Amino acid sequence: MPRRTMIEAIRDAMDVSMARDERVIVYGEDVGFFGGVFRCTQGLQAKYGKSRCFDAPISEAGIVGSAIGMAAYGLKPCVEVQFADYVYPAYDQIVSEAARLRYRSNGDFTCPIVVRMPTGGGIFGGQTHSQSPEALFTHVSGLKVVVPSNPHDAKGLLISAIEDPDPVIFLEPKRLYNGPFDGHHDRPVTPWSKHELGEVADGHYTVPLGKAVIRRLGADVTVLAYGTMVYVAEAAAEEAGIDAEIIDLRTLLPLDLETIVASVKKTGRCVVVHEATLTSGFGAELSALVQENCFYHLEAPVARVAGWDTPYPHAQEWDYFPGPARVGRALVETMEA
Repeated sequence: MPRRTMIEAIRDAMDVSMARDERVIVYGEDVGFFGGVFRCTQGLQAKYGKSRCFDAPISEAGIVGSAIGMAAYGLKPCVEVQFADYVYPAYDQIVSEAARLRYRSNGDFTCPIVVRMPTGGGIFGGQTHSQSPEALFTHVSGLKVVVPSNPHDAKGLLISAIEDPDPVIFLEPKRLYNGPFDGHHDRPVTPWSKHELGEVADGHYTVPLGKAVIRRLGADVTVLAYGTMVYVAEAAAEEAGIDAEIIDLRTLLPLDLETIVASVKKTGRCVVVHEATLTSGFGAELSALVQENCFYHLEAPVARVAGWDTPYPHAQEWDYFPGPARVGRALVETMEA
């Protein structure tokens, strides 16, 4: 199969979807002629025309609000918010309109929109280009929330999201855009050196929403991760010499609780890893669910490794990230508890 970066896989997903269904449209800030700030939409306007791939004003509320209206009348908008940090002006549209449209209309209307957003750090973008706001969306009933960790899943999950009848928040880890991340490094040293580019099939295929995957089988401790942190967890387990079972959640909402519970009941221990701020992060929900469903199987408290409870520190970006050293300490402490 062809090897592609995540950017190429995401572009291919939109290309395939637009070719299969003329109702699919793509727009956002600079996504048309320019091809997006990360070039995820490069070439789509030339191929499908300005009526199906076009630039929008710098108004996130306008981008998402217009997409909701288009979706209600039969289109399938896949819109880009240039950075996840920019989504806040559109948050009311997402929460108050998109997430509730099916219920408020008693099923007369659905809202098949996808809101794509680059998320997380790794490009020294500072406080306004590096946030990980996934927990703000997993709290909202009526949304689906997706975070891919590799090119193959990115394409299949995005096609599934575009074809889904309800709104999907599609968060794309920037550190994985140009190649799989080498989680062994706490600093940006040859960050793409370890893993091959992802094998991504041509044409149409889907990866189901709401289904996690076990990336590394193990017997001693379960690690729950998503996005970039999947690679960090793998590196931490290898360096610490711990037989960890690593689950890539892929979809945060709906969550594949069945896979999580089966793994934790087998290992008896659990460590949760995410890049976002610790307090009220999605790891808190994961920890609560594991405790509720696996309490009598746990040999140690559930541990969380996450970003600091501070505004995003530009100058200390690579200390802020959970790296293999911090995750490895949590694994060791959990095994010793």
